[in-house]
Amino acid sequence: MKVGPLLIGIAGGTGSGKTSVTRAILDSLPPDSVAVLEHDSYYKDQTHLSFEERLRTNYDHPFAFDTPLLIEHLEQLERGQSIEKPQYSFVQHIRLAETMTVPSRPVVILEGILILEDQRIRDLLDIKVYVDTDADVRIIRRIVRDLKERGRTLESVVDQYLTVVRPMHMQFVEPTKRYADIIIPEGAHNTVAIDILVSKIQHMLDNI
Repeated sequence: MKVGPLLIGIAGGTGSGKTSVTRAILDSLPPDSVAVLEHDSYYKDQTHLSFEERLRTNYDHPFAFDTPLLIEHLEQLERGQSIEKPQYSFVQHIRLAETMTVPSRPVVILEGILILEDQRIRDLLDIKVYVDTDADVRIIRRIVRDLKERGRTLESVVDQYLTVVRPMHMQFVEPTKRYADIIIPEGAHNTVAIDILVSKIQHMLDNI
């Protein structure tokens, strides 16, 4: 029998709808029963690099992430302990001094493009989800997000997508689909898949 919180991983390409799936789960479960970790919060600290060097970093490669810290935090949450989640600036490309306290809750969701790439992370997850959305939809969503939320220009977003994001998706993200327990086409718009996923989560919670 599972002891401790239920760990759920939600992976998929940039703009696939991972956050929307996470929100759909949050809306379907009791308030304060879910803790959420974003893989993007665990980018390595780059305060020692110049801004120009940070701009040249490949943020879609597994090496960009502080995986040991993420694993440590997942294990702490499994033990019922709170964690101090890093905060990351996508404008300055550095880890901020401030952290966010995240309590251990019955359900812990880890969301990010590469969370199924590392076996050490996969082995900690009770349910592994891959959100599968067409590439043209994903790039449009990324453009809108990066222009509105991350202070990017259209030219920089398109250039980054063609030179880094797309090649890294094909090399590292897309292959992790085979590790998923559940594949959800079109994200939260797929209400049947969301209902099945939530029913599975509730069933597993009843048996903890």
